[in-house]
Amino acid sequence: MRFVWPVLAFLVGLVPLIAPLAPVPHPALTVASAVWIAALVWLAPRKPEWTLLLTAPLFAVNNLWAMATTAFVVFAASRRIPRLGRLWALLGVASVLQTAFSLFLVHDGTPAWESLLGGVVGSVFFVVFPAVSGMLLGRRRPMVRLLQERNEYLERARALTAASARSEERSHIAGEMHDMLGHRLSLISIHAGALELATARKSPQLHEQAELIRTTSSLAMAELREILGVLRTNPEPESLDEDTGTRSDIAALVRGRATLDWSGDDLHGADPRTRRAVHRVVREALTNVDKHAPGARTRVQVAVQGGRAKIQVLNAPSSAAPGKGARRGLIGLEERVGLLGGSFSAGPPVEGGFRVAADVPLHPAAQAVAETREVPPPLKAEILTVPRVVGGGCLGLLALVPITGALLVLLLFALLNPTQMNAPYFDSLKVGVTSEEEVMDQFGVGQLGVDGCSRYQTSHNAELYYKLCYRDGKLHTKEQEGP
Repeated sequence: MRFVWPVLAFLVGLVPLIAPLAPVPHPALTVASAVWIAALVWLAPRKPEWTLLLTAPLFAVNNLWAMATTAFVVFAASRRIPRLGRLWALLGVASVLQTAFSLFLVHDGTPAWESLLGGVVGSVFFVVFPAVSGMLLGRRRPMVRLLQERNEYLERARALTAASARSEERSHIAGEMHDMLGHRLSLISIHAGALELATARKSPQLHEQAELIRTTSSLAMAELREILGVLRTNPEPESLDEDTGTRSDIAALVRGRATLDWSGDDLHGADPRTRRAVHRVVREALTNVDKHAPGARTRVQVAVQGGRAKIQVLNAPSSAAPGKGARRGLIGLEERVGLLGGSFSAGPPVEGGFRVAADVPLHPAAQAVAETREVPPPLKAEILTVPRVVGGGCLGLLALVPITGALLVLLLFALLNPTQMNAPYFDSLKVGVTSEEEVMDQFGVGQLGVDGCSRYQTSHNAELYYKLCYRDGKLHTKEQEGP
């Protein structure tokens, strides 16, 4: 594609040789302007500042196709000028130069103010509009890249926060395991000590085995304290006992803070891990209500049936300003319930407020801890949506569409319009009498020039033109133009 666009621009610049839209300059000037515009297309990505300024000389040559192509050159160059101040300064200079060069095409009898106004309008269409479109699109790409980097950073931060919360919850579970197993091992050690004393007096042959049980249990408790004790995240762990997670424990937890609706059996016979999960879900949900919806009506529901315990904490909307949090507690609850083989959800229901729900088995099986991929893969391709296209400036490309469409219409008109006029008909035209409509019915509008007059190629000389100018619908002047 490196040379495709310059070649295409060169061919577009040669169109006036086969389909003239106005009195064309010398063929050498047409070819020169085509070469010039092709060089600018090649130079635009490399030297955008110089390219903007070098478009001005093309407006001194009556090659409408080369002039129109400058809009695409300005568009491509403006995309690659990062500094807005420099870009607007270059656009101002380019507009002045183009207006000045366009004055070389002024025909006799055309007012100076009209020629100057036409040059200014042409600069607006061929410089300002394409430049603004290119500027918007050029700034869209780095902005999208910056948004992608920020999105990746936020995703990683969120993933690290979730990983930290999960790790903290697992450490908390390890601490609870330390309390639970430590209590059991302490009982074993105490009874083993009593058994050791009893066997020393009554069964000396069992004394050695009893002593082994006591020392082994003491050693196991010390090792458990060493391994699991270092995983504690709270220097003062919460008080957990055999009643944790039971109906009486949950009733004491919600007293004065919410209403409790308990259905089904109590949880005395459930696995200690399940009871602790029920306790943590209710406690964390009520803590979130106090933090984010203080004063809101709250209902706690616990349903024990079918070998599972279903917990739901629902609070109504609150008029108080909610607090801010990182959802670490909810992520920890999700991790704890997931390790038990249950399900967890948290979010606002349709009726408003917030709901925390968990479903855990009463006797969960031991499960292997699955490794989760915390950080999502970075975006490899830009996902274009309508808001991004509009916000990024792609809609500005529509400024180039009218130019392209107008050129295609003029090309078809130039190829299909009969513009040859014979000498007898030209001699019969009377100034101030012959109407514009009458001539158009016979020969069409001809080749419109920048001065507003129509030109018709003569039927006997390809290099001779008849120039007809109209005023108020009547023929104002007629003359012959040669090469």
